[in-house]
Amino acid sequence: MNMPLWSPNPLQIADCNMARFMANVREAGLSDATDSASLHRFSIDAPEAFWPALWEYCGIIGEIGGAPFIVDGNKMPGARFFPAAKLNFAENLLRSKDGASPAIIFGGEDGTRRELSWEDLHARVSQMQQAFKAMGVQRGDRVAAMMPNAPEAIIAFLAAASLGAVWSSCSPDFGVQGVLDRFGQIEPKVFIACEGYRFNGKGHSVADRIVEVLDQLPTVEKAILVPGLDGTTGTAARAERALEWDAVLGEFKAGDVEFTRLAFDHPVYILFSSGTTGAPKCIVHSAGGALMQHMKEHQLHCDVRPGDRLFYFTTCGWMMWNWLVSGLASGATVLLYDGAPMYDNAKRLFDFVEAERISVFGTSAKFIDALRNAGLCPRETHDLSSVRMICSTGSPLVPEGFDYVYENIKADVHLASIAGGTDIVSCFVLGNPMLPVWRGEVQGPGLGLAVDVFDDDGNPMSSGKGELVCTRSFPSMPVGFWNDPDGRKYFGAYFSRFDNVWHHGDFAEWTEHGGMIIHGRSDATLNPGGVRIGTAEIYRQVEQLPEISEALVIGQDWDHDVRVVLFVVLSEGGVLDDDLRARIKAAIRKGASPRHVPAKVLEVNDIPRTKSGKVTELAVRDVVHGRAVKNKEALANPEALEFFKERPELAV
Repeated sequence: MNMPLWSPNPLQIADCNMARFMANVREAGLSDATDSASLHRFSIDAPEAFWPALWEYCGIIGEIGGAPFIVDGNKMPGARFFPAAKLNFAENLLRSKDGASPAIIFGGEDGTRRELSWEDLHARVSQMQQAFKAMGVQRGDRVAAMMPNAPEAIIAFLAAASLGAVWSSCSPDFGVQGVLDRFGQIEPKVFIACEGYRFNGKGHSVADRIVEVLDQLPTVEKAILVPGLDGTTGTAARAERALEWDAVLGEFKAGDVEFTRLAFDHPVYILFSSGTTGAPKCIVHSAGGALMQHMKEHQLHCDVRPGDRLFYFTTCGWMMWNWLVSGLASGATVLLYDGAPMYDNAKRLFDFVEAERISVFGTSAKFIDALRNAGLCPRETHDLSSVRMICSTGSPLVPEGFDYVYENIKADVHLASIAGGTDIVSCFVLGNPMLPVWRGEVQGPGLGLAVDVFDDDGNPMSSGKGELVCTRSFPSMPVGFWNDPDGRKYFGAYFSRFDNVWHHGDFAEWTEHGGMIIHGRSDATLNPGGVRIGTAEIYRQVEQLPEISEALVIGQDWDHDVRVVLFVVLSEGGVLDDDLRARIKAAIRKGASPRHVPAKVLEVNDIPRTKSGKVTELAVRDVVHGRAVKNKEALANPEALEFFKERPELAV
């Protein structure tokens, strides 16, 4: 008999935040919801009542303003939430000043541990805020960071947000071109970088890259250098405009942090999501939208309470970092880990979980799969009694991954596979503390999100695989894209496929339990290990090599994840030998990042393209996966697809 893997008991259901919120809306006469399904219906049918009720329940600091709370709510894009509201993102995250639990705990793969109390965090943010003011940082200015997942990144982000400046970050393993492709577009005023980091037992200095990046970011007026987690320090000081972190903070005495309250849709950060052509898209997110979505997901869907210990394995270049940091707004202690998750057979990471008594443990499906493949059994080697919830995202968690968690990590844990993305800096579907967990399924849609599955003609599908969509507006839709004044790129990214509907680019299907299965990307964006990679970033590096005439890259479903496969057409006289493959991979690693490096590099004689000359990555991906190619008649050279069929190299 098909049984759930985990079910909350009646006491857990009655005691969870979602049940409390549901009782609140009933008592206020807003809804007669008695379970999570009816609560979700209320949240999408009456958004003008749901979102203000959520503001009140979460205790958002700011002025909510008067009605209407939603203007043009039936327009996507175009809807505006809380048009009269005023708030500051950092003020909400720094609401605690002297909590009994720490604000931040940092752990490194080498055993390094640092702890910041709420008082410490306020003091550091105050000092950095004063430093930013002295540097002339004002609302709307951009502050960019190339940082490991360390407390300094959070301190700088909160200081920037307190002034209304716009934050953007990436991880330090990005190559120079990868950094410039991102930050070069947004023209930051201040650049923050760590001079080194540790990964998989080795130190990696990035001092030379910092110098090179600064040479090509003319808008940067000041650079702040953080001592390297690998022990390096001062080696990038020769860069012009460079100051050292400790010296910058040391110039100012800690005091009260000042908060500039701004409009609900004032930008708080810019994230990057790469497409198939051109530079990465610069997605601008609003302070109010991101804050409400994150507090809703933390408090209602993850049942986070003050004093809980919230952890997600992430880098500063993934949207889960932004999601994690927002846990401070719910009074949680935020746990940061920097290093390789599987270092020392994941012992260091689970040592961290055990020692710090983590409540909510977040990771990727790829990590769970790596544990399973390695035959590890953390429940036998570590005390994981503190872990109440495990979240998994990045790529779909396969049914065997669910089995592994309950058999080898913890039997009585709430396992939540979650899915959303950089585009909304949050989740479309995720966990629900009032519902059982079924093998291989995401529990259901987020409150306030009218998630559905469409066929190719835009018709809702009650069963079968289709396109993941959201049919009504929601607060965490981006403000827009940077340098997209007429909104054309923004519209084309999400709203051009189906009229007035958000099209997300995932294959999905509903389950008989009201949950959802995510089957991966339906567009050409690569998603290895949950890290979204645009094919254009790879082409930019490969096509500089004289031996390469043309290239095409796809993501191949492989071993419950996605691997990057690069096909190349060689220039006349070129030979794809081990040396050229190595140089191709080295160029991609240096110019983009290690995540962009293909698992396979294969030669083809021709690449299929449309009659307008556009390379057709989706058609090749369908061929590689044995699927029928749609719209073959749109191809100028459909015969080229034969070069990609049944390649034996892709079976291993």
